[in-house]
Amino acid sequence: GASFYFVWLENNLNRVNPKTGLAGDLWAIHGGGIYHLEKYKLAPPSMPDNLHWFKWEAYFTWMSGIALLCVVFYSNPTLYLLAPGSTLSGPEGVAIGLGSLFVGWFIYSFLCDSALGKRPALLGFILFVLIIGAAYGFSKVFSGRGAYLHVGAIIGTIMVGNVFRIIMPAQRALVAAIAENRTPDPALPAKGLLRSRHNNYFTLPVLFIMISNHFPSTYGSQYNWLILAGIAVLAVLVRHYFNTRHDSHKFAWTLPVAAVGMICLAYVTGPMPMSNAPEVAKAPAKIEYQPLPETALGGGAKPAEAAQPAEPASAPAQASNAGPGFDKVHHVIQERCTVCHSSKPTSPLFSAAPAGVILDTPEQIRQNAARIQAQAITTQIMPLGNITQMTQQERDLIGAWIAQGAQTN
Repeated sequence: GASFYFVWLENNLNRVNPKTGLAGDLWAIHGGGIYHLEKYKLAPPSMPDNLHWFKWEAYFTWMSGIALLCVVFYSNPTLYLLAPGSTLSGPEGVAIGLGSLFVGWFIYSFLCDSALGKRPALLGFILFVLIIGAAYGFSKVFSGRGAYLHVGAIIGTIMVGNVFRIIMPAQRALVAAIAENRTPDPALPAKGLLRSRHNNYFTLPVLFIMISNHFPSTYGSQYNWLILAGIAVLAVLVRHYFNTRHDSHKFAWTLPVAAVGMICLAYVTGPMPMSNAPEVAKAPAKIEYQPLPETALGGGAKPAEAAQPAEPASAPAQASNAGPGFDKVHHVIQERCTVCHSSKPTSPLFSAAPAGVILDTPEQIRQNAARIQAQAITTQIMPLGNITQMTQQERDLIGAWIAQGAQTN
């Protein structure tokens, strides 16, 4: 919000015949009050007693993000961070994740300080290629969620690095020059303004990545890195219009292009209708069940115990009336899903069913058929890290059942 506001403020200053020492001013009304804002070319003749520094907004955002990264992804890397079947150990995955944040910042800072810094279009293109390259690399070793969140964490680290290493030192130098009654160096504030612009363009891609866990059709796709590239380009187009419209509206075309692009992305990433998926039109003739790994159960329960729903007296009775087709589906879901998605999860990782999705009874399974289709069949992001080792045969069986109407009787 601060990034958007200050870029808007910079773009809308009245620069016609400003007062001596000013770059421009702005009159505004909001919330029942009238405001008059003035920007100095460099600094006022003397500093005010109270000066607000915009830094903790960025610092606390980054610190809280890193804390969540540690709690959600690093405390149990095999659950959310690593891709199912990954050959990486948990500590190796964490090391790659943390290392990428600082490597990303130093590469970005080096490029900005190089000759590319004077060629913003080329610099932007190279940064885009490197970020999407990182997304592609992450997608090969991390889960889709982990890959997306680490791309966002790299960008977020770059943004807070700009504040900590460039913008704040430039502002301190400006204030110090005024206090010492000497002319400030105009190069440092100009560099800070440029990095602030960079942060502005980064903002929308980061905002999407922060909420991307709600869109499994993006991070769960086999082309998740390419989808992220498309979203990033469209987001930058939107920001570019708002950042340039004060001069002219020659980039007005970016708004409809971005809107059409997002509609197209939503269409191509949406779940494919089951009627158009002939490969799961028929259930496999035979399902070979693999034993449920003890790690999914915390080592305490046995697979047979985990396969039972939370209400053993009523659920089997319901299942017995569901017909032989659903019996197989019900067994797979009990074996692979209700370890977590139960009113009483047997996995120590969850004390309550994730997202409130409970699959103990046939009726609950039928009601959540669309979610099961999206999460376990189309994108295959569930079970998390495939900790219960659901097989492709089992996914095909459930997909075929849903395609035939998800009937339980």
